[in-house]
Amino acid sequence: MDEEIKKNLMKGTTTVGIVCKDGIVMAADKRAVLGESYFIAHKEERKIYKITDNIAVTTAGMVSDIQLIVKLTKAELKLKTIRTKTIPLVKEAANLFAGILYQNIRKLSPIPGITAFIIGGKDSSGFSLYEISPDGSIGEHKNFVSTGAYGSIVAYGILENEWKKGMSIEEGKKLVLKVVNTAIKRDASVGEGIDVVVVDKRGVGKIEEGKLEQK
Repeated sequence: MDEEIKKNLMKGTTTVGIVCKDGIVMAADKRAVLGESYFIAHKEERKIYKITDNIAVTTAGMVSDIQLIVKLTKAELKLKTIRTKTIPLVKEAANLFAGILYQNIRKLSPIPGITAFIIGGKDSSGFSLYEISPDGSIGEHKNFVSTGAYGSIVAYGILENEWKKGMSIEEGKKLVLKVVNTAIKRDASVGEGIDVVVVDKRGVGKIEEGKLEQK
């Protein structure tokens, strides 16, 4: 890829999803940076989306690709619901995202679409957490997962030590806030604020802003 193109790609982000006893908790920062200069392009970038009443997704990568893929996936899942009168499974949503990413990464383009997603939700089989990698591969996680820039490396260090099976939703919210807070302190591409969403027995909750730790 041309070096000039590399410098003008939107990048940065730390997103995280964890499995709790009664649901899924997901979080992401709000900063979008432009290329290797780490110029802050947007301070309130939306990185968590509600896909259906029961499924949410965090995003990382090229903003234009993210926005289009999210729109396409929401539309396809809504059409499926109308046609079949059934509620989409979380795995179905994951497969749909994966299929789009697989095609995108293999298209000839001067600006390849590099994106990654974390999908969390509930269906008839319970709560599920999936990672969709830029190459279109799918990974199901029974504990936690993080995507994004260097902050995700920091995130895994905390998650490995502090996540525990059977965590409550409130414990999960505190953990994801700690994870992204720490990433903000160590990764210049991460910052501005933290959005948090919970998927519980009622479905996808309101996307709320978490408090930044000031130290």
